[in-house]
Amino acid sequence: MFHDRARIEVRGGRGGDGSLSFRREKYVPRGGPDGGDGGDGGDVVLVADPDRRDLSFFQRKRRFEGGRGIHGQGKNKRGADGESVELAVPVGTQVLDDEGGLLVDLAHPGARAVVARGGPGGAGNRRFARPTQQAPRIAEVGWLGEQSAIELRLKLLADAALLGFPNAGKSSLLRRISNAKPKVADYPFTTIAPVLGTVDAPDGRQLTVADVPGLLEGAHEGVGLGDEFLAHLERARLFLHVIDATEEAAERFATIDRELHGYGAGLDERSQIVVLNKIDLLDGPPSFETDDPRVLAVLPLSAATGAGIDELVRALFELVPDAPPESAAAQEVADFLVYRPRPERRRSFRLFRTDAGYRVRGQATEDELRAAGVKPGDPVEFE
Repeated sequence: MFHDRARIEVRGGRGGDGSLSFRREKYVPRGGPDGGDGGDGGDVVLVADPDRRDLSFFQRKRRFEGGRGIHGQGKNKRGADGESVELAVPVGTQVLDDEGGLLVDLAHPGARAVVARGGPGGAGNRRFARPTQQAPRIAEVGWLGEQSAIELRLKLLADAALLGFPNAGKSSLLRRISNAKPKVADYPFTTIAPVLGTVDAPDGRQLTVADVPGLLEGAHEGVGLGDEFLAHLERARLFLHVIDATEEAAERFATIDRELHGYGAGLDERSQIVVLNKIDLLDGPPSFETDDPRVLAVLPLSAATGAGIDELVRALFELVPDAPPESAAAQEVADFLVYRPRPERRRSFRLFRTDAGYRVRGQATEDELRAAGVKPGDPVEFE
């Protein structure tokens, strides 16, 4: 089943603890502090992968956590950083926060976003050496990683998108013009999830075409999950508006146009090719006249017999607008993004290990101390 939405929980790995150690070698019985720092915790990173088609992977697993940093050691040895977790998502995936605000839009292959940064490693006791305190018996506990619940939403990236009423023949048309093999049957709602296909030109050029499940009147208000399906049209540069030529074409066109206008996002301004399908069922040529400037061509055809298919493919390659060039600033921002959900909570207190137990600098709740590794019964001193 195609999944275009998922809700997941992400947590950066906890940083490793700093080491409380002193140099002890032959002829150096009272060496100075040599505790190394702990390694940083691993991040949770989203990566836009062109080989991914939907978000179904996140229906099976919903919690992800970066690896924990390794503790520091004596002889000033820093611990290794924790392993980062890289999650592949389809190109076109958006990341939203709890309130539905857009955080990241992974709109091109290879775009990356850190959605949970790992916690820094704790400082070893050598960091706390001072002229007045040459043998510090204190080392910092590693920081907790960032934590957040995020929603993933996929909006398909396609050069053109098929739209129209159920049973207008969109799936049959996609099978004719592309390498996609959507289910085809003589009843409405055969397509229940978006399908992508690739159309090849004789000169080697390629276009991607999306088949979106048929729309019902009231789709922009959520009828038939239409508002979710309409979202997949937002990034298409051209619409193939498929109409059953055996029905009242002008009325069908007007009804779908109202849904595009009601949804917004500029869908009602997009250029269209009107496809009058099923002409093999008519005794004469279909009738559809319009002076709408958005309609670049009106093409009668039959997806069943193949009549008019070559003309449609040629029109596609001629009429699909060029992709708008990305600005240098937009490309730089989209390559690697860092989302920091609650940095202020991560730095609300510092926790140290001592010979006697733990020392807390700042304000910390009991739950925060437990999460940082303090066990019931451990002695804790607050500064």
